[in-house]
Amino acid sequence: MAKLRASIIGAAGYTGGESLRLLLGHPEVTVSQITSQSRRGQPAHAAHPNLRRRCDLTFTAREDLEECDILFLCLPHGEAAGTIDRYLGLAPLVIDLSADFRLRDPDAYARWYGHAHPRPDLLGGFIYGLPELHREQLRGASRISGTGCLATTAILGLAPLVASGLVAADPIVLEAKVGSSAGGVTPGSDSHHPERSGALRSFAPFGHRHTGELLQELPPVAGQALKIHFSATAVEAVRGVLVTAHLFLREDIETRRLWQLYRQAYGAEPFIRLVAERQGLYRYPEPKILSGSNFCDIGFAHDREGGRVVVMAALDNLMKGAAGNAVQCMNLALGWPETSGLEFLGLHP
Repeated sequence: MAKLRASIIGAAGYTGGESLRLLLGHPEVTVSQITSQSRRGQPAHAAHPNLRRRCDLTFTAREDLEECDILFLCLPHGEAAGTIDRYLGLAPLVIDLSADFRLRDPDAYARWYGHAHPRPDLLGGFIYGLPELHREQLRGASRISGTGCLATTAILGLAPLVASGLVAADPIVLEAKVGSSAGGVTPGSDSHHPERSGALRSFAPFGHRHTGELLQELPPVAGQALKIHFSATAVEAVRGVLVTAHLFLREDIETRRLWQLYRQAYGAEPFIRLVAERQGLYRYPEPKILSGSNFCDIGFAHDREGGRVVVMAALDNLMKGAAGNAVQCMNLALGWPETSGLEFLGLHP
């Protein structure tokens, strides 16, 4: 059976490069075109040297893109929405990795992004691409939105607890630490090496845009409104997200009950690993060992005296937080094994 043709718009960026790397190794896909306005005419390895001798494609202009079977949009936030009609006409399956179609409510979009959405009629037409929450909706889907890396980490870490009714709806307090690649490939003052090196910089004590995704996805899981307090900090690492969340229990319960909740929720999930070691260096989730993998590792510490659960969740922001998650959604949409092309286990040390 012939492989399906996939193309990537914005393939010179970090999420575009990871999407390309994954699709090159996918058993059901062949990559037909890659676009970059700034690198057109250059070979793929000019932007992604890790793909040298693995990919012979050349970057083209997006205006020259031909029809294909699967289209990955890896454009900066805000760019896809204005020209989305053309992209939707190029492929029966479109996966947008930007933030343009993550939120279903136009008012919520305006609140978190500071301006009205240019195509509010299309909001809600894209499935929020988190398989662990929307697996059945993703099967056979034609329009899929990627998810924010910080939001993905937080949602996966918190969902089983908020669904249980065992924790208070207010407050839920989260702190996310994230590596520099989450800022994208375009250099800026915040990514300039003398400014970034050695930094532990709070860049969103409150009001981070991914809060909108948490408020969209978690209350339906909980069956009630939630009061979410979310902060974000930049760290020196290149890849990785670590979310630490504080949830307060309504009553005293045994720790084994908490593990039961997580095992019931995630025991059959191919890319969720529960970290339950009692001792050792890796007794809690650690982003470093997830680099290049599509796993999200989740663990917690039960503070019975304080009546709280401290949840920790970690992933690679370019993989389970972006390109890997998108490929997982593609697999679901097309009826392929969910793990196809995503078998890499990460590195240690």
